[in-house]
Amino acid sequence: RNLTFLPLLLFLFLKCQISQIKSHCVWYGECSEIEKHPDKKYNCNYTGPPIPLPSEGYDLLTELCPGYDYGNRELCCNVDQLKTLKSSLQLPLQFLSRCPACFFNLMNLFCELTCSPHQSQFMNGTKFNETNVVEVQYYIGKTFANAMYNACQDVEAPSSNMKALSILCGKDAKYCNATNWIQYLFDVSNGQTPFPIIPIFSDVPVSGYTPMNNKTYNCTEGLEDGSGPCSCQDCAKACGPKPVPPPLPPPWKIFGLDAMTVIMWISYMAFLLIFIGAVLGAWCYRRSTVMSEYGPILESNNPLSLNSDNSDQVNASCCETCGERFENALRTVFSSWGSFCVRHPFLVIWCSLILVAASCGGLVHMRLTTDPVELWSSPTSQARQEKDYFDSHFGPFFRTVQLIITTPLNDTFIYSPYFGGSDVPFGAILDKGILHQILDLQLAIEGIVATYEGKNVTLKDICVAPLAPYNNNCTILSVLNYFQNSHAVLDHSIGDDFYVYADFHSHFLYCVSAPASLNDTTLLHDPCLGTFGGPVFPWLALGGYDEFNYNNATALVITFPLNNYLNDSVRLGKALEWEKEFIKFMKNFNNPNLTIAFSAERSVEDEIDRESDSDISTILISYAIMFIYISLALGHIHSFRRVLVDSKISLGIAGILIVLSSVCASLGIFSYAGVPLTLIVIEVIPFLVLAVGVDNIFIIVQTYQRDERIHQEELHQQIGRILGEIAPSLLLSSFSETVAFFLGALSNMPAVRTFSLFAGLAVFIDFLLQISCFVSLLGLDAKRQENRFDIICCAKLPEGPETKTDGLLFRFFKKVYAPFILKEWVRPIIVAVFVGILSFSIAVVNKVEVGLDQKLSMPDDSYMLDYFRNLSEYLHTGAPVYFVVDDGLNYSSPNDQNIVCGGVGCNNNSLVQQVYEASLISNYSTIAFTPSSWLDDYFDWVKPQSTCCRYYNTTGAFCNASVVDPSCVRCRPMTPSGKQRPEGKDFMHFLPMFLADNPNPKCGKGGHAAYATAVDLYPNNTAIGATYFMTYHTILRDSPDFIHGLKMARNLADNIITRQQLSMFFTNIHVFLVYSVFYVFYEQYLTIAYDTALNLSVSLAAIFVVTTVLLGFDLWSAVIVCITIAMILVNMFGVMWLWNISLNAVSLVNLVMSCGISVEFCSHIVRAFSISVKKNRVERAEEALAHMGSSVFSGITLTKFGGILILALSKSQIFQVFYFRMYLAIVLLGATHGLIFLPVLLSYIGPSVNKAKVFAANQNYVGTERERLLNY
Repeated sequence: RNLTFLPLLLFLFLKCQISQIKSHCVWYGECSEIEKHPDKKYNCNYTGPPIPLPSEGYDLLTELCPGYDYGNRELCCNVDQLKTLKSSLQLPLQFLSRCPACFFNLMNLFCELTCSPHQSQFMNGTKFNETNVVEVQYYIGKTFANAMYNACQDVEAPSSNMKALSILCGKDAKYCNATNWIQYLFDVSNGQTPFPIIPIFSDVPVSGYTPMNNKTYNCTEGLEDGSGPCSCQDCAKACGPKPVPPPLPPPWKIFGLDAMTVIMWISYMAFLLIFIGAVLGAWCYRRSTVMSEYGPILESNNPLSLNSDNSDQVNASCCETCGERFENALRTVFSSWGSFCVRHPFLVIWCSLILVAASCGGLVHMRLTTDPVELWSSPTSQARQEKDYFDSHFGPFFRTVQLIITTPLNDTFIYSPYFGGSDVPFGAILDKGILHQILDLQLAIEGIVATYEGKNVTLKDICVAPLAPYNNNCTILSVLNYFQNSHAVLDHSIGDDFYVYADFHSHFLYCVSAPASLNDTTLLHDPCLGTFGGPVFPWLALGGYDEFNYNNATALVITFPLNNYLNDSVRLGKALEWEKEFIKFMKNFNNPNLTIAFSAERSVEDEIDRESDSDISTILISYAIMFIYISLALGHIHSFRRVLVDSKISLGIAGILIVLSSVCASLGIFSYAGVPLTLIVIEVIPFLVLAVGVDNIFIIVQTYQRDERIHQEELHQQIGRILGEIAPSLLLSSFSETVAFFLGALSNMPAVRTFSLFAGLAVFIDFLLQISCFVSLLGLDAKRQENRFDIICCAKLPEGPETKTDGLLFRFFKKVYAPFILKEWVRPIIVAVFVGILSFSIAVVNKVEVGLDQKLSMPDDSYMLDYFRNLSEYLHTGAPVYFVVDDGLNYSSPNDQNIVCGGVGCNNNSLVQQVYEASLISNYSTIAFTPSSWLDDYFDWVKPQSTCCRYYNTTGAFCNASVVDPSCVRCRPMTPSGKQRPEGKDFMHFLPMFLADNPNPKCGKGGHAAYATAVDLYPNNTAIGATYFMTYHTILRDSPDFIHGLKMARNLADNIITRQQLSMFFTNIHVFLVYSVFYVFYEQYLTIAYDTALNLSVSLAAIFVVTTVLLGFDLWSAVIVCITIAMILVNMFGVMWLWNISLNAVSLVNLVMSCGISVEFCSHIVRAFSISVKKNRVERAEEALAHMGSSVFSGITLTKFGGILILALSKSQIFQVFYFRMYLAIVLLGATHGLIFLPVLLSYIGPSVNKAKVFAANQNYVGTERERLLNY
């Protein structure tokens, strides 16, 4: 058996010897300089055996190729070649060393090429120049190539939110594969490879060469030196299953139809059956008993009848007695006060003027808030606190000037690459001629000069320049930055008389696939990085493309980020002035080949201000129409000859001035208190107070006009008596509204809170002025009306016969309207119709859209409308979003580092890792990319293998990677501990260097450009405070998208905290906030439904309490008032759904206002019903409607109707939608419910007559003319 194995052993030995003889070097050492790259040299042609490496190269060999660090180290390279290898691999090292397995495989590839003692087995020198090797073939195993690519394909480049291979493959990572990546690594066009190296891929011997197929490591494997497996972020195989978004909740349906619709339809049908049955049953019962509808309650033998002599039979309840006494007390007080005002009119008027003037004096301190943040975001809200925190630690979010450029030209053209490949279609916007015109525009914008305080302001004075002061070029996110913003570079091409080998087409295609590349791989070798030193990502600079086919773009986006300033009014003023000049320039710019939508940071606020100015005329016309109507409608003309006597133009004007005085007084009082005004207050409150005030004026005047002065009663007694009768009703409505508004001020929304405060005080001041100043004026006017003309008070009317008649509207209500709607057959129809409308409104309440379309806030002719439309149509990426870690995390501790970072050794539930996982389901999470991580880039930057972190050993100062100086030494030693992450003092010592280092060809990881503001360092760099990790939202096009984006970002932040709290590695991390610039505007919509329900419920509750008390503890009357108001509010939601009015702070203000105005429509009629002593509910409802309905109709409905119609002519879309539509709905719904539904409801279920009030009436009117009138 031993003899059998001898031949086999001999064969293997001989083969080994032959192999040793055959294996030799292809090169050794460096010779001549390369003409195109003077800093690089050719390797020397050498075909001898490997040579032992000199001892001074041992450390370098251990660093780069530890697999050869054994024996006598016989290699085919010397120390100079190792130094060149290290220099050439700096960029791959900085970007790929995050994943140890990936970098090990890559180094294996280059170490075998450079130093292998068996070079001749897989390398073939094909071209030589004297002693120089100028081209080689490198045979690489397909298995090795694929394994190396698989280990590296997922590695991230944190600073640019993209895959590292997008930088190292010459094209976007998704188009990269094992073959073209290695080809790019060995291509001289990459700027690092000194001479052509032609890779040939095969797993079997080719032409006598055995491909290099060394052992590789999978990214999920650790290395023999103790390095761990790659992180999930850099190795998809290391992750668990891909996160799956939860399924959307299915729509709520019954029988395949909307559930709310079905439920309300069934409920309505059930109601109709019950209601119709009850009506028919009652009718049959009355027919059978031959009784009146509700049974007689005021017949002559009734103890409560005015004709009854048996007053002792009254059996009033305690509540009825208390109610009557309270009512009587109010009547007595107001009667005395009214009499006093008429007897001392000038004293009352002068006192009123003095108090109003004193209150209006506060207007000198008035502050008008137009800042959208102050308008829509409460200082105590989460989003506002997050914004303030972010601004104070990292500076405010930059200001944005942006253009979205399209072309009316529809031509597309085909680019055919010279070196092969399929034809590439280009959109018309990427035509070179169009690009030149756009570049002219861009350069013209860069040249805009503004003037601030006598000094010139240019773009360079205010722009974001991330590499300043070393590079002061402004950040301009534009495709033209791929061409260095230069016409010459755009025209740069390589070719001859017959063919173009490379031009702007090839450069564009390269740059959109690898925007961070220092130069392209075409023959042009032009850089892709912008002049400002950073990449221009195609998804930020192009629009209207499909998927990732950027060549199909139909729009170019040019963005100029400008510095923003928190507490520096001078520099902020410069930015505002430059933006103003930019807007002026763009409005005057004209190019038939370009269609441009543009915006500056100040644009929205400017356009809102312009809109407010343009609407002043519309508002004034609206108010003028209401004023004219009030002045004319107050008068009750008895005959033609008394037209100038019976008219009340002067009294109407005085009443209007009182209403406006109450508004001014309210504004002044709160201005004294330092409460700022808003445009909503100025635009809405006069409308509200006019509605309330004019209604009260009509009630006072028309009640006086209809009243007959009792025998021997003087004027002051008559007006006092009238005020005693109606003032409790005025108090009821005004005080209900005041309390409701003041409780509405509990809202967190600044716009709603401010409106409620000003409105509540204005309504109450208006009430006080009307029962004092206006009553005095009414007394003076009544005296004037006896024989003097209106306005021309000195002229008298000649004596003549006088006839007094009721007004036309009053007669219509009393004789026609009230009897008609209270007919027995009409009332059920009215109930059925109104309940049907209510059912419909309830069914669509949950379908009212939440949010505010930005376009609605702009005037019809605003340039911003085009910008908003293009923004939604063309852009592909949303706003930046920042995940901020609060102060308190110890970044010097490995445990705390692992909680945040995303590289090797970091926790699987770290902040960066969880945001990365969210980006994998971006359609659900709205997180578009992996976050940029300063911590991970810092770890790569500080590694001893890298040339990034160096310092002068003489001074200890930082030494940039581009500096060639022997005194520059690496920051950390090339030892096992030195290769680990920095901890303790080392971490803080080198971090400021990282944050000050600018990226350059030798070190692409410098943190100055990407992270200068991302880390809030303590004074003297002693510790780290707050830090942020930035990514982007997906494109968010409308309010629902923005609301969803905010909600998902907060859910993600909460999930990060929750998962880490469950982790054993949890220490004290706190993701304090997730911030994006739009959150402060959209946070309100997360709780708008709750806030709306709360505000309206509180207002209704306040109305209920006040109504109960002021109606003499009549609980049921208060319930009926609240039911009617609630129906109006619910129907308002139905109108909002039908008329496409979304729910937001503006519409909520209007809903709160409608709650107040609805009180006017309801409370007067309910009170009139409650004090009526007619014999049954139908007659009481008819009397209340006849007397109060005409005043409510003329006082609110007609007054507002004319003014509202004018608002439809406004240029402002927000006026057309939220004021014209909603005001019209408020008035129409209030009038129909108050004048149609409410009387019918009272006729069915109104409160019973108050026995104590009837008894009191008997006592008061017995033996008087009033008794005869009441009986009549």
